[in-house]
Amino acid sequence: MNPLTFRTATAADIPALVSLVTSAYRGEASKQGWTTEADLLDGQRIDPDGLLRDIERARSRILIAERDGQMLACAHVAVEDGAGYFGMFSVRPDLQGGGVGKAMIAEAERVAREDWRQPAMRMSVIDVRDELIAFYERRGYARTGIKKPFPYGDERFGIPKRDDLRFEVLEKPL
Repeated sequence: MNPLTFRTATAADIPALVSLVTSAYRGEASKQGWTTEADLLDGQRIDPDGLLRDIERARSRILIAERDGQMLACAHVAVEDGAGYFGMFSVRPDLQGGGVGKAMIAEAERVAREDWRQPAMRMSVIDVRDELIAFYERRGYARTGIKKPFPYGDERFGIPKRDDLRFEVLEKPL
C-alpha cells in the first residue's frame, strides 16, 4: 500500500471537500463510521463559501490526506487566539479506525508547531460527543472547561435535532 501524502487544498478542491466532510458527519453514509453527527444534526456540515474563505485567509490551511490521488481525509488548521486551531476533521467513513485520522492529526499538529510556531492546538467538539472527546484525550488533548454556545439558527452549521448542544474546547500543548 502506498503511503499517505498531504497537501494544501485549493478552491478547485471545494466540491470534493464538501462531499468528504458531509459523508463523515451527515446522513446514512456517515453511519458507516463512528464520527457521525446524524443523530444530532441534519443539514449541511460545511459551507462552501466559508471553506473558500478558510482556503484564502492567511495562516489557515485546509489539509488533504491522499493515497494514490484519492482524497481520504481533511482538516482545517489555522492560527487563532495565540494557538493552533484544528477543525473540520473528516475521514472517509469506510476508512475510520485505520490510522488515516491519526496521521492527519499529526500533520495538522506539525503545521501548527513547526510552520507557525504555535505553543498549543485547540479544537471545539460538541460536548455530548463523549466517544469523540475520549479519542482526543487519548491523543493528549484535555478539556479546558471552556464551553461555547452552538450557533442555533445558523443553518451553515446544520439543523440541530436537540436543544442542548454546546461546544467544548479541548487543548494540547505542542
